[in-house]
Amino acid sequence: MKIVERQVGDITVLGLQGSLRIGESDDKLRNAVSRLVDSGQRKILLNLAEVSYMDSAGLGEVVRCYATLNRAGGRMKLVNLTARIRDLLTITKLLTVFDTYDSEDLAIRSFQS
Repeated sequence: MKIVERQVGDITVLGLQGSLRIGESDDKLRNAVSRLVDSGQRKILLNLAEVSYMDSAGLGEVVRCYATLNRAGGRMKLVNLTARIRDLLTITKLLTVFDTYDSEDLAIRSFQS
């Protein structure tokens, strides 16, 4: 998995590319979010448009990152969920936990309100 990081104002957008599964890819996400939280970042947007596969460990890591940010007083939102990821979040009843958006512009604006 590859993570492309960029700033939009005070929001960090993490564009995930590839498979999010047990092993190296979930470690990459954990390390990226931990580094951002440690540096004071409190607004993170995960762009999942290019995630081809997510297993239970990958989903668990997304939940862990969400919890880490919440404990630090921050917020994490998800954007551009693929049909497969949306189904996974629906089945696990996590779709109601996360703030999800279909476009990056809407997601970014939602941090302002």
